[in-house]
Amino acid sequence: MMRRVSTPSAVPDVLGPDLDVVFCGINPGRFSHEAGAHFANPRNDFWRLLHAAGFTPRLYGPSEQFALLPLRIGITNAAYRTTPGSGDLRKADFEGSAARLERIALDLRPRVIGFVGKEAYRGVFGGRAPHGLQARRLGAAALFVLPSTSPANAAVPWAERLSWFAKLRELVP
Repeated sequence: MMRRVSTPSAVPDVLGPDLDVVFCGINPGRFSHEAGAHFANPRNDFWRLLHAAGFTPRLYGPSEQFALLPLRIGITNAAYRTTPGSGDLRKADFEGSAARLERIALDLRPRVIGFVGKEAYRGVFGGRAPHGLQARRLGAAALFVLPSTSPANAAVPWAERLSWFAKLRELVP
């Protein structure tokens, strides 16, 4: 079931019931804001990693974000405010995000919420988390922290980022 969820952002949530995974980015950047689509910076590796890890049968692009729903994949953000970079976010930008993600977990029942970047997880819950499966859960949903796919995270090599995406893919066969 395709559904456009109204948000206080130019970038809509891509959500539906019974998804295998909901990817949670940190917040929309300027490219995403302008495109009205998640991970729209052409240098962001999210879409390429999604395909390379086997989540999608072909390479999708940001304009096709709602085509992920039949593949049982959703996307949201930890914070809705558009900023030039995630470093421009304030603690207040994450206010209510843990409760919102918990509502998503309880109402829509995804198997896993995958945080795209440690900072997305930290913005929601505070504290630092290692990459991988977390002990914390939201409802029945497992939580998994991936490396950021942002071009600003170029220090983490492609192979390492792909490895984490592949580990998440193993949780949702």
